[in-house]
Amino acid sequence: MDALKSRIRSVPDFPKPGILFYDITTLLRDAEGFKAAIDAIASPYAGQGIALVVGIESRGFILGAAVADRLGVGFCPIRKPGKLPAKTIKESFNLEYGSDAIEIHADAVDPGQKVLIVDDVLATGGTARAAARLVKSLGGDLRGLAFLIELEALNGRKQLEGERVYSVLKY
Repeated sequence: MDALKSRIRSVPDFPKPGILFYDITTLLRDAEGFKAAIDAIASPYAGQGIALVVGIESRGFILGAAVADRLGVGFCPIRKPGKLPAKTIKESFNLEYGSDAIEIHADAVDPGQKVLIVDDVLATGGTARAAARLVKSLGGDLRGLAFLIELEALNGRKQLEGERVYSVLKY
């Protein structure tokens, strides 16, 4: 996993002073690193009956779509309000540096469908918890939440108690 960490750029004071941002664009542009990251996220879920991967805006789109392809399943985006064209449901949450909301199409998940949520970073857990609530409110069978990076000091797992959480890299 050190090989993956070495491909991730740390950007201090972004998006606000005091925040250390882990920029995965340097990993994504590296073919070998990108493949290894997707393999690491997808492999625990191979053969587990996942039917849909849900990716959280915006880097979760990149990782989630690739994981869905690797698992041979469909992909669904969770977006910021006003970005999806059809009827949506919405969930608000707090971030480590503010608050926000996300939406999913009201018909995105079939009742009982086995779903995996994918995002780049688990920080305080607010975004992931909101995504889990959206999936469950549509009747989805949430089988796990998978992240490339977990910022352990921010205790995001605490927001996801009772959920199956997996992270490739821990900082």
